[in-house]
Amino acid sequence: MVNSNADALGIIFPNSYDSLVPELVSERLMASIPFASRYRMVDFILSSMVNCGIGNVSIIVRKNYHSLMDHLGSGREWDLTRKNGGLNIVPPFAEKTVKVYNGRVEALASILDFLRSQKEKYVVMSDANIAVNFDFNAMIDAHVESGADVTVAYTEEKIPASALAAHVENKNLYYTLSMEDGWVKDLMINSKAPGIQNFSMNIYIVGREFLIEQISNAYAHGYVFFERDILAPQLDKLKVKAFRYDGYVAHISDMKSYFDENMKMLKEENVNALFAASPIYTKIRDDNPTRYISGAKAKNIMAADGCVIEGEVENSILFRGVKIAKGAKVKNCVLMQDTVVEADANIEYIISDKNVTITAGKEVKGTDTFPVYVAKYQKV
Repeated sequence: MVNSNADALGIIFPNSYDSLVPELVSERLMASIPFASRYRMVDFILSSMVNCGIGNVSIIVRKNYHSLMDHLGSGREWDLTRKNGGLNIVPPFAEKTVKVYNGRVEALASILDFLRSQKEKYVVMSDANIAVNFDFNAMIDAHVESGADVTVAYTEEKIPASALAAHVENKNLYYTLSMEDGWVKDLMINSKAPGIQNFSMNIYIVGREFLIEQISNAYAHGYVFFERDILAPQLDKLKVKAFRYDGYVAHISDMKSYFDENMKMLKEENVNALFAASPIYTKIRDDNPTRYISGAKAKNIMAADGCVIEGEVENSILFRGVKIAKGAKVKNCVLMQDTVVEADANIEYIISDKNVTITAGKEVKGTDTFPVYVAKYQKV
């Protein structure tokens, strides 16, 4: 049994599913999308790995990665500033063998030399489109005990409506599992089946040597996707174990799900389910606590540090440095870092990106089914 995961290295794919939220990733990637008032999406998987003793983590970026590099820095907040291992951000074109990848096969092929030089026995792979406090220790223990070639994490839930409605594109594949006695017997791609499904979290554990062999062979044949091109065709001869995850998971699959998953953080039971098990680390921004000026009204909000509230706020997520002026009314909104709502403005069902200004007296309203998005640096 693996109790300390010094024997596992982590790999995160931060650009997966970027195209599902094009508004939010014009200048960033999925992994650096803000979530829950002070975090980025990458914080959850990265913190989960660190909390489970994984101290060697590579993040294979594809594009728009400057915001992610600014957020992660040297990895100090995650205790990944190390002489051996630590945080390794792999940009495209870092060396002649690296190309801008489409799927996990191409991404992993670009770091094969790195994988060969490592000492860890296991590799943990994950996308960054989910907010989850994951116990990788339990999953690796199950993987070792079962003797599987590959272990995949899944949840029992309905396929998200946004996934069902999305146009079928190669880069937006999702997977459901058909199992027998805990072993995966079939891997369905973009299934439209109704009801509760075994929905893959795209979190995998494999042996490092096994992964190198499979990726080398797949890349030579021009394959792109780990699940579709490696696992699915070989389910009859590979031992693929399923690991059920019963904890809290927030899937970001479109703008509506982004809004809804943030708003769920206004319920105490959801916050406890996501954050109570282990700490989630993020970049520190030294700022004052949120200030509520005389006459301010706040009801059911999540506010990060640095906010100044003079007006009325209800059922909203406020990121760092948000300012709401006197007479302004904010309801059912997600306001990202340094958004300013000026005096007597009235906004409802709004997602504002960073450094947005809602000018004095303006009224901007979306609906619960279609929240209005205001792009970064815009003045409304």
